Amino acid sequence: MDRHQFPRTSLREYDIRGIVGETLSEADAHAVGRGFGTVVRRSGGRTVAVGRDGRLSSPAMEAALVEGLMASGCDVVRIGLGPTPMLYYAVKALGTDGGVMVTGSHNPANYNGFKMTLAARPFWGADIRALGAAAEAGDWETDSGEVRDEDVQQRYIARLVEDVRLPALKVGWDCGNGATGRILADLVRHLPGTHHLLFTEIDGRFPNHHPDPTVEANLADLKALVRREGLDLGLAFDGDGDRIGAVDGEGRVVWGDQLLLILATALLKELPGAPIIADVKASKVLFDGVAAQGGRPVMWKTGHSLIKAKMLEIGAPLAGEMSGHIFFAHRWYGFDDAVYAGLRLLEAIGGLGRPLARLRDAMPAVVNTPELRFPCDEDRKFQVVEEVLARLRAAGAEVDSTDGARVTTADGWWLLRASNTQAVLVARAESTSAAGLERLVGEIDAQLALAGIARAEEPAH
Repeated sequence: MDRHQFPRTSLREYDIRGIVGETLSEADAHAVGRGFGTVVRRSGGRTVAVGRDGRLSSPAMEAALVEGLMASGCDVVRIGLGPTPMLYYAVKALGTDGGVMVTGSHNPANYNGFKMTLAARPFWGADIRALGAAAEAGDWETDSGEVRDEDVQQRYIARLVEDVRLPALKVGWDCGNGATGRILADLVRHLPGTHHLLFTEIDGRFPNHHPDPTVEANLADLKALVRREGLDLGLAFDGDGDRIGAVDGEGRVVWGDQLLLILATALLKELPGAPIIADVKASKVLFDGVAAQGGRPVMWKTGHSLIKAKMLEIGAPLAGEMSGHIFFAHRWYGFDDAVYAGLRLLEAIGGLGRPLARLRDAMPAVVNTPELRFPCDEDRKFQVVEEVLARLRAAGAEVDSTDGARVTTADGWWLLRASNTQAVLVARAESTSAAGLERLVGEIDAQLALAGIARAEEPAH
C-alpha cells in the first residue's frame, strides 16, 4: 500500500470516523496506522499503545491498524477491550510515545473510528489533516515493528480509586453495553455504599439503548432504577467512556455544566482562585457560580482537543463541556475520563455534605433550549457566523466571539456557532423566563433568516 485516500467526511476535527463499509474500511485503518506511526517515528518515538471499544467491527479495525503501525516501524502495545480513558491512562502509565483508540464513541453501532494522542499533547485538527495529506502522497516511514499484549485493567482500576475519598452512597451505574462495562463491574467492588449496575455486558449492537447520556431519552432506564431502588443518584456513560451523564435522587437529569459547577465548588475549597474552563455552550449559572466560589471562570471553544490544549496552556485543574466531557488535571492526568469524573462527583457530594438533588436545587433557576442544529454547507457555515458577528457588532450588541457568536441581552444569552464535526450550525439560548427565552430564540431565527437558513427545530426543555 503506497498511497491511500481517505473519504473526505472521515477526517474530522478531533478524530477519524465513519460508517463501516461505506466511509470507513480496514484499508483506512491500515493507513491510519502507517500515518500515525510515521508521525511518532519522526518525532523521535517508537512505541504506540492501542485499545478498542466493543463494536462488532473493532477487532478487525484494530488488527489492520496494528499492521499499519508496525509497517511504519512502531512497536505496538495492545491493551485490548476497554474505554478510551483506559487507553489514555496506558499511554501515561506505560510511557508510550503515543496511543490510538479504535472507537465509534457515542455514534450508532455501524460507525467506528480512531482517536489519537501523542504522549505530550492532543492530536487533532491540523495533525489529522496532515495525516490525510501524507497518506495521499504515500509519505510514510517503512520499517518493521513488534507487537505485545499488556493487561492494564487492574492497574487502571487501582489508580481510579487510589486517592478519591468516597462517601457511602446508593448509586446506579448505566454502562449502556458500552466499553466501560468490565471496568464498572470490577470497580464497584472497591467502593463503599450500595451499587446497582445496568447493561455491563459489552455488546456493540447496543441492544438496550443508545449509549449517549446527553440525550435524555437514553437515561430512561437509569431514572427508573433510581426511583425503584431509592438511590441517591445515577451515572451513565457513552459508548467509549469519556462522556458522563447523571440523574439525581429524584430522577432529574443533571446536565454537564451543572455537574461541572458542583465539581468546581468542591475543588475550589482546595485550590482557591483556580481557573475553571467551560465551553461556550455552558450556562451563565456555571460561570457566575465559579466566580462566586472564588474561582476564575474561563469560557473556551467547544471540542475535547481544544479544551485539553487550553488546560495545558493556562494550567487549569478542571474543565468541562455541556456534552459531558469532564477533564481533571487535579490529582489526574488532564484527559476526559467519565468514570473518574463520576468518582470525583461522589467525593464532591460527600465533601459538600448535601445530596445531588439539593446541590442541583441550590442553583439559580433558568430555562434553556437544547442544542438546536441547522443544516448548513461545510463551505458556508463559518461564513454565516462571520456575517452574524459583523451584523451584531455593527448594532452594538454585547457579543463574545470565542467560538461563534455568544450574545448577552437583558433576557439572557444566545449562541450560534459552526460545528467542527458536521455540516450544521449549532444554536442554544438561556433565560430566566419562558418569555425571555422566546425572545432570544426569535433573535436566532432573525439572524438565520438573514443568512437564508431555514428554521429546523423547536426549542424544548
